[in-house]
Amino acid sequence: MEESSRATVIRQLHNAKCSSGKSYNQIAQETGLTNVYVAQLLRRQAQLKPDTVPKLRSALPQLTDDHIQQMMRPPMRSYDPCLIQEPTVYRSIIS
Repeated sequence: MEESSRATVIRQLHNAKCSSGKSYNQIAQETGLTNVYVAQLLRRQAQLKPDTVPKLRSALPQLTDDHIQQMMRPPMRSYDPCLIQEPTVYRSIIS
């Protein structure tokens, strides 16, 4: 997925959460998931599993079929070469 379309999907997911007026904790309680996992799902950092879809749809009815399909795709993981330049990371790799 192209970075700009990924950002668009994440923004749309965030808008759906905001329009619900619910916090990550509230969504987590309604779905039986952890608040961290809910946040990861809505930021496209974790993959939505099929058995979780009905729970998430009931907690966030604003989610479209396209949103659900996007969330069910594995998140794209990449390596940022600039990360190695972070002093803390650099020191731990050199040691």
